[in-house]
Amino acid sequence: MFTGIVEELGKVQTITENKINIEAKTVLDDAKLGDSIAVNGVCLTVTNLSSKGFEADISPETKRVTALKYLKSGSLVNLERAMPANGRFGGHMVLGHVDGLGKGKYIKKEGEFYSLTIEVPSEISKYVVKKGSIAINGISLTVADAASNMITIAVIPHTYENTNLKTLQIGDFVNIETDITAKYIEKFLSTSDNKSGISMDFLLENGF
Repeated sequence: MFTGIVEELGKVQTITENKINIEAKTVLDDAKLGDSIAVNGVCLTVTNLSSKGFEADISPETKRVTALKYLKSGSLVNLERAMPANGRFGGHMVLGHVDGLGKGKYIKKEGEFYSLTIEVPSEISKYVVKKGSIAINGISLTVADAASNMITIAVIPHTYENTNLKTLQIGDFVNIETDITAKYIEKFLSTSDNKSGISMDFLLENGF
């Protein structure tokens, strides 16, 4: 499990059909073979280590459903080690399991801050709510606005400068992971033996 607090920007050295090699520093401090590291929000397993970086396998399914397929040598990627049991929960619960791809539609600097609008598929947008949490390329962010298939994020300068959001261009694809809480609620409400009296109308009426 991850928190969506990016530890460093790594650089892709090589990427093939089923492997990726990333130059890194901070995430190597206590890394060992078999550890999980989130790469742009995708949970990957370390299969090889060196003094300058690490290597991980990419399964065909991961390549298919994530934006890792658009990476190339020199691409900057957000890196985060799995959260230790005694660690601080700085962001929100991020599993490293990407729900789908979003597309950058609008980027604007507003004073010291940045406004980022991303188009997401309808199967993802139903889990996104205003002021809720979302992970974009593994970054824990708060939704400033959500309308139809468009979500807008207000990005603080620190996040912009220390993640690969600073390299994002209009039309680029990003990995999206929605808040797991919304999925559990949907599953709970859809069960045939739901006798709690809680309905979607009840949740909406009470601010959920």
